Amino acid sequence: MIQRTKLQTGLLIVFLVIVWGVNWPLSKIALAYVPPVLFSGIRTLLGGLLLLPVALTNFGRMRFKETWPIYLMSALLNVVLYYGLQTIGLNHLPAGLFSAIVFLQPVLVGIFSWLWLGESMNGIKLTGLLLGFAGVGIISSGGLAFHVSAMGILLALGTALCWALGTIYVKKKGPLADPIWLVTLQLMIGGLFMTSAGSMIENWSDIDWDPAFVACLLFIAVFVIALGWLVFYKLIAAGEASKVASYTFLIPLVSILSSAVFLRESVTLTLLAGLLCILASIYMVNRRA
Repeated sequence: MIQRTKLQTGLLIVFLVIVWGVNWPLSKIALAYVPPVLFSGIRTLLGGLLLLPVALTNFGRMRFKETWPIYLMSALLNVVLYYGLQTIGLNHLPAGLFSAIVFLQPVLVGIFSWLWLGESMNGIKLTGLLLGFAGVGIISSGGLAFHVSAMGILLALGTALCWALGTIYVKKKGPLADPIWLVTLQLMIGGLFMTSAGSMIENWSDIDWDPAFVACLLFIAVFVIALGWLVFYKLIAAGEASKVASYTFLIPLVSILSSAVFLRESVTLTLLAGLLCILASIYMVNRRA
């Protein structure tokens, strides 16, 4: 097990929270230059290709013949559906609002872990679950001020659901596969699928290779997808997964603040009230007894 100082661990967690938080407004900016499905495919495929040299150093651990169903299902849930619904949904909601709803994912993970993994459920967790759904209701009602559609709310909830199902699946089946190969192949498989689908239903000629788009694409592919997932799995390998999970509640806060800076999105009292409910919910569901 890799030993790190508290400062090193803290810096890795800060990096993860920041890059995964600014991902939302940067993706919103990029969508002004590129069709959504092609954007989902290009960024995830590029992220997977960037991780491939790292994975190839452990080629013998891939064991594709035995573990290909795990890679395939993980790619479907964590890449095709998660990134696909996320990218399309950002066309319907402000980035900060969308990310706040998506980060109900830890709450859903709490429910699914209880139902399918036999983890405990108690009064605090149940209260947290109800509080989380109340937070979504508050945010959704406040979203009317942004003139957003119900479709955007549904896409955000669908993104959270797919991410939660993917997390539970990887939690159950992931130990059978090498973690670096798992994230590399899920990005490459999912990226190839979405790039192919985008090529059929969208036009490459619609992509405006403006410097702003190229900068957003490269930042997301390198820092958010490739390095972000690599850091995440390195922290897990060092036995720090619970600490990483406990800090994910900061990501929607970073997203909302960065969206206010980059996109001039409004930060209303209704949005903050709903976000506070969701943050309290995530804490209550994931707190240790």
